[in-house]
Amino acid sequence: MTVRVRFAPSPTGYLHVGGARTALFNWLFARRNNGVFILRIEDTDTARSTEEATQSILDGMRWLGLNWDEGPFYQTHNHALHKAAAEALVASGHAYRAYETKEELDAMRAEAEVRKVPFKYNGAHRELTPEQQAAFEAEGRSHVIRFKVPRTGGSVKFTDLVYGEQEKAFDDIEDFSFYRSEGGALYLLSNAVDDAEQRVTHVIRGQDGLANTPKQVLLYQAMGKTVPQFAHLPLILDENRVKISKRIHGDAATVKFYKEKGFLTEAYLNFLALLGWSSGDEREILSLDDMRDAFSFERISHTNAIFNLKGTDERNWIDPKLLWMNSEYLKAMPLDRLVAQVRPFLEEAGLWQDAYANEEAEWFARTVDLLRARYRVLTDFATYGKPYFSDEFEFEAEAVKKNFKDPALRDLLPQLADHLETLEEFTHDSVEAGLRAFAEAKGVKAGLLINGSRTALTGQSVGPSMFELFAVMGKARSVTRLRKALS
Repeated sequence: MTVRVRFAPSPTGYLHVGGARTALFNWLFARRNNGVFILRIEDTDTARSTEEATQSILDGMRWLGLNWDEGPFYQTHNHALHKAAAEALVASGHAYRAYETKEELDAMRAEAEVRKVPFKYNGAHRELTPEQQAAFEAEGRSHVIRFKVPRTGGSVKFTDLVYGEQEKAFDDIEDFSFYRSEGGALYLLSNAVDDAEQRVTHVIRGQDGLANTPKQVLLYQAMGKTVPQFAHLPLILDENRVKISKRIHGDAATVKFYKEKGFLTEAYLNFLALLGWSSGDEREILSLDDMRDAFSFERISHTNAIFNLKGTDERNWIDPKLLWMNSEYLKAMPLDRLVAQVRPFLEEAGLWQDAYANEEAEWFARTVDLLRARYRVLTDFATYGKPYFSDEFEFEAEAVKKNFKDPALRDLLPQLADHLETLEEFTHDSVEAGLRAFAEAKGVKAGLLINGSRTALTGQSVGPSMFELFAVMGKARSVTRLRKALS
């Protein structure tokens, strides 16, 4: 058997965190088993589906690097298949048409509420005579098609690859609707029909789909189709144990948010994978190949995963573990790839110069390499890194307060500039020797000049090695900024 899995998002919004993890786990399982990964856009909710959302899903999948083997298929193209399946289920006696009006159904719900029991359709139209059906049709009533759940006292049984053996009694399953005469197939039918049509062998989806699975198993069996194996994934919750959603968490629930904030694809996938799954050892930094080789359903947790959307970082917008993980990838990424990824963020901030790709390419790469050890996301290069790429930058108030508090610096920094300007070479070692010699001659601690110089050159109080910073800034910019800082 060739493993065939699918990721089937609904284009009613941007690709979200939970969907991205579902896509990743499907992709890993397919690649682990030399199988097929299908992308299917479930766009039958025409009132809420949008072209923009569809494009965001495709863009998100491409950014994640989860290349699909078949598709994208669009569920709306299968209306004829869905209708034929619904009619066939009626013809075979596995389903029936129900003609209740909204008011009649509301009355049933109200009655259940009075009795303080969960609402369950009472099967009133389960055994309509042809004459009764004809009368309802003559009234112009619309109808739904409901599944005729067996009333034999049996149950639906299946094995979930994550949660184990599952069983639900027929008595606990209502005659559920799966097709509307006005509107077409509902999720339960369209999803099952498309999976059967595309020969899906494993359905890997969120744990919130587990409750619907017994109904879908009944549909597969009634249609005479092979029931796929199911694997349900634990939910992803925020720090308050609330399921992550766009409605509640805004953009932070979407993949697009992390792309725009400057996270690396590899780091984001690594973080997603560990939300509810373990590699089986102590490693936390895992490449896609590592994840593929270690992936198994046995290592998926039964408990919900926590994604801290509030964070404890000073920016207060994202999980600190994700920031740490991204910083590790920044440090380890081949420099040529990192340079290419930094460029779009500088362009967006108006800091890019064509020279960085031409005559100053070596300087640009060296600067990016120097900065990456202290940065966590790509946007840091355009914010904290602005003083390296522009002469227009702001001085941090705390840095000024801390490093410019000695009034002697008003004279010392311009004098240091004069001294450094005489150096024949402007390298890490020559600048260090020159600064320390100047400090000794002036009878001050070198640290006073080092800290003052850092704020003079960058407006900041922390950063890379000060002497590497001098070398990267170059003689002309360094002496100019030393002279101007305190003015």
